[in-house]
Amino acid sequence: MRALILTSIALVFAASALQAQGSNASGAMRPAPARSGPVVVPPAAQQIASAVLALPDSLRPGARVWGYAPDGSFTELRPAGANGSMTCIASDPKDNRFHVACYHNSLEPFMARGRELRAQGADQNAVDSIREAEAKSGRIHMPANAALYQLMGPDSVYNAATNTVHGARSMFVIYVPFATPETTGLSAQPKRGEPWLMDPGKAKAHIMLVPTM
Repeated sequence: MRALILTSIALVFAASALQAQGSNASGAMRPAPARSGPVVVPPAAQQIASAVLALPDSLRPGARVWGYAPDGSFTELRPAGANGSMTCIASDPKDNRFHVACYHNSLEPFMARGRELRAQGADQNAVDSIREAEAKSGRIHMPANAALYQLMGPDSVYNAATNTVHGARSMFVIYVPFATPETTGLSAQPKRGEPWLMDPGKAKAHIMLVPTM
């Protein structure tokens, strides 16, 4: 655990990741602000290309990608490739912003359960409490640690013609289920420029990295 934390801190402080308190580190698929006007679902190839932008280059080729069918339904757009360790979620075409997220495959049971509960009409408080109970009971298997990356901003941050993102907020977290300040040596209080532990003691506990770069 100590080695993973120190290595991850070094990697993230070399990148530019800003705190996104309102973003969804603990679910990856929270309800999106609704777009006004007609909804246009981008081609699958564009969704795949944009979804993996949240990842480091070396992790993109084998990533599994979930996105949206022409009718707007949530579907798998690309299966995991050889040695693929990550799952990415394309930006929701009904959302009035650009938001892509990628997480380690070991988090899929936790993330999939959140999507299932939201589809059933559960609000975020219910999703959190149900998943917490199921993780503690063992119904949802949680990894010892796992990474999640996000990019988020207004639609204008993404250029479909060049498949590039400019000006998006980026975030990198490391899930450490049920970790506490005592088990990690990390503060539970946010402080810019330092890593901190969010949701300590819970199934969705994760290290937030907020570099000043």
